[in-house]
Amino acid sequence: MIPPRGRRPELAMADSKTLLASELSEAETMGDEATRLQQLLLQASKEFQQAQTRPESTQIQPQPGFCIKTNSSEGKVFINICHSPSIPPPADLTEDELLQMLEEDQAGFRIPMSLGEPHAELDAKGQGCTAYDVAVNSDFYRRMQNSDFLRELVVTIAREGLEDKYGLQLNPEWRMLKKRPFLGSISQQNIRSKQRPRIQELGSSCTPGSPRADVGPEKPHLNLWLEAPDLLLAEIDLPKLDGALGLSLEIGEDRLVMGGPQQPYHLDAHIPLRINSEASKAAFHRKRKQLLVAMPLLLVPS
Repeated sequence: MIPPRGRRPELAMADSKTLLASELSEAETMGDEATRLQQLLLQASKEFQQAQTRPESTQIQPQPGFCIKTNSSEGKVFINICHSPSIPPPADLTEDELLQMLEEDQAGFRIPMSLGEPHAELDAKGQGCTAYDVAVNSDFYRRMQNSDFLRELVVTIAREGLEDKYGLQLNPEWRMLKKRPFLGSISQQNIRSKQRPRIQELGSSCTPGSPRADVGPEKPHLNLWLEAPDLLLAEIDLPKLDGALGLSLEIGEDRLVMGGPQQPYHLDAHIPLRINSEASKAAFHRKRKQLLVAMPLLLVPS
């Protein structure tokens, strides 16, 4: 789950048959692949029409876990770390594997969490303060209870997520309340009922993976354009890759993140339009070594 940087993502895909028409006109070598890509994008249009009748979000009631106290320039701040089985879990890694991943690619590991709205409360002394509810997956929370390392990691990511979402400047120093699992009341939250786009591969199969230098991931070239008023297309150049094995793609309402453990590329791009992430589709083109992404828009830009 990607915390949006600004606004959040709808759409109506118009004339999907024209998608990538100019690029796919190289039909003498790519006829079958062009047909498969057109089918992929037509499927995105169909699934969007079906998604219009489904609720875009699910309401959950997070369960209390523990509460931490910190502060900002405006006063005391409490963060209720909660949990819900409706939040997807992060990748199932051991602490050693996670440590290694964070050393190699700090952006490669994400903990899905729901960041609640601020609510005014009174602390133990009756003084005004602000509280936030942050929910993670319940199974992951139980694992976190037995690990100081995971607890520190979750608090750090939650603090940074709240800073990013609400424009806060929170003190990195914090302490956990011993006798209060939460402050105030924990409200229901709405989480998006969306799935991460699955990357399909176009082209004949070949040996995945290629030799990579032992350096950090590089930022690939990204090309964006409006194919239609309600459809944004993206091409991401990935010349070092032979396939989509191990490649992850996450699309928020105004953000596209691509990468993965041991991948030579990492991209975290802000999209200045509102994207329908649930209806978005992606395909890896083996011959061109590109990731092609079709992103229907929620609102037509003026």
